[in-house]
Amino acid sequence: MPTNVRKWNLQRELSDGTQVMWTTLKGPKSGFEGRVWAWVPKQYKEKKYENSAFPVLTALPGASGYPTNYWFGADFKLQERIAQQVEAGKSLPFIVMMPVLNAKLDQYWDGSDIPGQPKMGTWMSDDVPDLARENFRTYKDPKGWGFFGSSAGGYVGMKMVLQYPDRFSTAVAGGPDTAPDSPFWKDHEPERLANDPGRLAEALAKKGGPKVHISFLLGDKEEGAKVKAFKEKIGKGPIETDLHIIPNAGHDGYKYADGLFQGPLEWISKRMIGPVPSA
Repeated sequence: MPTNVRKWNLQRELSDGTQVMWTTLKGPKSGFEGRVWAWVPKQYKEKKYENSAFPVLTALPGASGYPTNYWFGADFKLQERIAQQVEAGKSLPFIVMMPVLNAKLDQYWDGSDIPGQPKMGTWMSDDVPDLARENFRTYKDPKGWGFFGSSAGGYVGMKMVLQYPDRFSTAVAGGPDTAPDSPFWKDHEPERLANDPGRLAEALAKKGGPKVHISFLLGDKEEGAKVKAFKEKIGKGPIETDLHIIPNAGHDGYKYADGLFQGPLEWISKRMIGPVPSA
């Protein structure tokens, strides 16, 4: 149950009466301050679910991902399309969290705590999930937590699942990088390797779990050899992978949004847990 509900600001209102809201969060653990947007599906307020937890999907943008997160916008209609998929029985009714991805414009941190830099790894792994837990009814089970991201955001979501399988269970990664390459890693090679998804996947496979699920999105017009090879390398043991090719698409956030609703959202929904109605 929520423990510290805060006042949120209205970003936009959907036709079904739900709202995309935002707040400024000073991360208690990372020390980083940035905006976070959130959307709660209409089912959250239905009486039959008033005592139930809901799954959380954290949506991460590509490009700078600062000072905004484009997934809250009416141009992408991410929330409207999730609502449609819920009505069609193809998606769980997700709470959607949309934090800023990086600490400054035109710079990036690979969703990691790089020595001497803002702790963008802790921001994503701890502070943003804690904000969701404080304000909404959420699950403790990692099957109640997933990511969807485009490009750099896809990389960070995928890395979070491999790095913290005891917290997050699924990710849909659109055109992600497969290795950390922030310029801030210079002179910090051990730390960089500790945040490498390939090494994280190897460690998870050796441990034999927990089980996680990653769906990759690629446009048929983009160079996807590295992603395909990475999928084949890690897709074994406790790591289940899926690949969806988007027709007539390059490396494009709008196309990854389209691809999410061509099967991957349904795929992760079947592997996560949804709200339970009252008896």
